[in-house]
Amino acid sequence: MSVRATSGRRDLQTIARRAMLERGFQPDFGADVLAELGAIPGPAAAQSPSTRDLRGALWASIDNDDSLDLDQLSVAESQADGGVKVLVAIADVDALVGRASAMNARAQQNATSVYTVAQVFPMLPERLSTDLTSLREGQERLAVVVEMVTDPDGAVVRSDLYWATVVNHARLAYHAVAPWLAGQGPAPPRVAAVPGLADQLRLQDRVAQALRARRFHRGALTLQTTEPQAVFDGDTLTDLQPRQQNRAEALIEDLMIAANGVTARYLEARGAPTFRRVLPVPERWDRIVELAAGFGERLPGTPDAAALEAFLAKRRQADPLRFPDLSLSVIKLLGPGEYVVDVPGRQAEGHFALAVTAYTHSTAPNRRFADLVTQRLLRAAMVSGPAPYGLDELQALARHCTEQEDNARRVERQVQKSAAALLLQRRIGEQFLGVITGASEKGTWVRIVRPPVEGRVVRGFQGLDVGDRVNVELVGASADRGFIDFARVDGRGAERG
Repeated sequence: MSVRATSGRRDLQTIARRAMLERGFQPDFGADVLAELGAIPGPAAAQSPSTRDLRGALWASIDNDDSLDLDQLSVAESQADGGVKVLVAIADVDALVGRASAMNARAQQNATSVYTVAQVFPMLPERLSTDLTSLREGQERLAVVVEMVTDPDGAVVRSDLYWATVVNHARLAYHAVAPWLAGQGPAPPRVAAVPGLADQLRLQDRVAQALRARRFHRGALTLQTTEPQAVFDGDTLTDLQPRQQNRAEALIEDLMIAANGVTARYLEARGAPTFRRVLPVPERWDRIVELAAGFGERLPGTPDAAALEAFLAKRRQADPLRFPDLSLSVIKLLGPGEYVVDVPGRQAEGHFALAVTAYTHSTAPNRRFADLVTQRLLRAAMVSGPAPYGLDELQALARHCTEQEDNARRVERQVQKSAAALLLQRRIGEQFLGVITGASEKGTWVRIVRPPVEGRVVRGFQGLDVGDRVNVELVGASADRGFIDFARVDGRGAERG
């Protein structure tokens, strides 16, 4: 396919749809799903007298600029003893998506929304995920609320879960909130327009930082990656720019990690099965030890999250510019997370990178099927009812959700590579500085710095391993196939942006 033929969004959308089908995803919704959708009269309403009315709380959402599938709201309240009560409201998707429905079958098959640089392929129809089950600004919605009281040191000392009716009073965006929280810009207009919201967000930020500090004390890993973000001029792709987590994203991440932990412990305390998200102890710890040794640091011979975090923190301070490269190498060596089923009396693995033992996915039911499964387990546990899934069914769902999330990452990476190849097709023969991000019998992969893209090392890959820095020459790029090929070069190559 020529450079002219793949110049923009439509071509990348075609590539994305093909990648979806190749990985077993349904990119579209069938007639049966659309028929069910058309029969839904409106948002779910409270059907139980135990549902609380929390519409008056100063709820707000913080998400990406263009996100309409809003899964969570949060609010906080100072306590007389110096603690803070934090409430996280999670969209009640189960109320409108029945287990026997075609919508559920379609959501289960894909298991996740897929976010490509060209197009989002939602797990649920947009009338649901961006409207009827979305926690939209100014709209009454049914939600499950995770309540947690934290002490000044970031420990969750009390918690509860219940259903409530809520209203989002301000839809906010990460990029606007982050500089204000960091003291680098004015309050966003929506924050300034809602009385009390500025103080509310600063209180949540303080709690989030305390939660994070406590996790890091236990050995959570400071990992910072640079995700490429596509830049379009109309429908023409013009650039891929690095994007890193900001202060507002960290706030939401920390509150959601805490809420997911509370949810897992709630189910465990009631003797219910739990759909856990785990990251096992890394099998390639020996290579992580070698990686640290290359920087003159020594790690213990057996996996130790606290020791690894101390090394990462030191490197972040010493070389912040290259820290994302090191982070990516460590992430690759840690391996992917997975879903497992934990039943009472059996000890499940924890999440090595987050330094948590009880952890589930529950805070994004519009986007992940695993979270919808957890929501159904919660609904049953709250009324001491039987589990909605048998153990064998849960285990099969855990394997399926793990596989589909892995497949979704592959689709997203494949379309990213097609976008990157589109930008690089006219730069064949140029040399770049890169870091090895993957090395196995299946191939050796390198990520260059500018633009921040990954490709395969097709020549000179012998002896390379994850974390090695190399100079490579671009020898091929195909947007249609999503291939970017590099060859290792001797001596120091030119780094060009």
